[in-house]
Amino acid sequence: MLMYCRFFLFFSVLGIALVLGGCFSASRRNSSKPDQEQVTTYSNPVFEPVLADPSVIRDPKTGKFYAYGTQDNWADGQGSRLVPILESLDMVKWNYVGNAFTEKPAWKKEGGIWAPDIHLVDGKYHLYYSYSTWGDQNPGVGLAIADAAAGPFVDQGKLFTSHELAVPNSIDPFFIQDKGKKFLFWGSFSDTPEQGIYVIELSADGKHIKKETKHKIAAGDFEASTVHKRNGYYYFIGSKGSCCEGVNSTYHVLVARSKNLLGPYVDKQGKDIKQRGSGSLILEKNDTFVGTGHTSAIITDDRGKDWIYYHGIEAHNGKLKNGTSRRVLMLDEIVWEDGWPSIRQAVPSKQATGPVIKSIK
Repeated sequence: MLMYCRFFLFFSVLGIALVLGGCFSASRRNSSKPDQEQVTTYSNPVFEPVLADPSVIRDPKTGKFYAYGTQDNWADGQGSRLVPILESLDMVKWNYVGNAFTEKPAWKKEGGIWAPDIHLVDGKYHLYYSYSTWGDQNPGVGLAIADAAAGPFVDQGKLFTSHELAVPNSIDPFFIQDKGKKFLFWGSFSDTPEQGIYVIELSADGKHIKKETKHKIAAGDFEASTVHKRNGYYYFIGSKGSCCEGVNSTYHVLVARSKNLLGPYVDKQGKDIKQRGSGSLILEKNDTFVGTGHTSAIITDDRGKDWIYYHGIEAHNGKLKNGTSRRVLMLDEIVWEDGWPSIRQAVPSKQATGPVIKSIK
């Protein structure tokens, strides 16, 4: 009996030691993970009350993310923010850190600073922006430059206006570098014969346009275009519908692709997007968010997954008390299926597993 108790005690202690050892080992493996990457669960929106027409970039030196939005008054007594800037460590939790401009650029008499587009160009942060009023007959695109993502930005003046390039509603710029050259896509909703999204080559420093190089890309029912290059294709992502009518907004997002940056871009049915009514749907409203559109460029996290930002409007909370459309900042994963980008079920997520980001020390 005594011998049995000794054996029982020995194996019991051994079993406990093995279990504890396994727990310790697992704990040690898990404890090392936060030093390498952060995995987050998030709920949309990822920022409120407003960050419309978002453009997002990661600072390669600090690893921090910065988001820029259209000029808006947040109804908090701080007045109209001239391109608000947000900062994040994980792509999910965002903090307002300031504005890109302290005063409006002088090259236009009136208008708002809309739809900023941020890129790192030759070591400097280039912020291409729209300057326009509602119904403006001659809006334009300008450029501001900073040494750091959070600014201060120094305005460089206009690149062009609608009248100068004969493109109605010349707003919503998007910059891209390809094969050693720099290009700017632009254009927004219009029903005139010259309507559409266009692309033009820029000078080597990205500060000026090369005249007489514009190419038409898409019909005038598109706006807010971005282009993403992947596996030999250029993917055009653009929005259609109304952006800014509170809960009545009809914004939605469509895609087309091309083997050539300058097009032609076709949708999944092979229809050229220079024709109205074209494009393959990747995002529309659901019962929680409406007016979903004006996407950022695609951002890749530290595990290689792709993400996209856009603005949406909560179906039960469409405007601020001052009448500003409450366009909140949204985030969703891009999933690639048969060579095409998609958002799951083509609607905004309410809660999801977020991006994987290496810890920033």
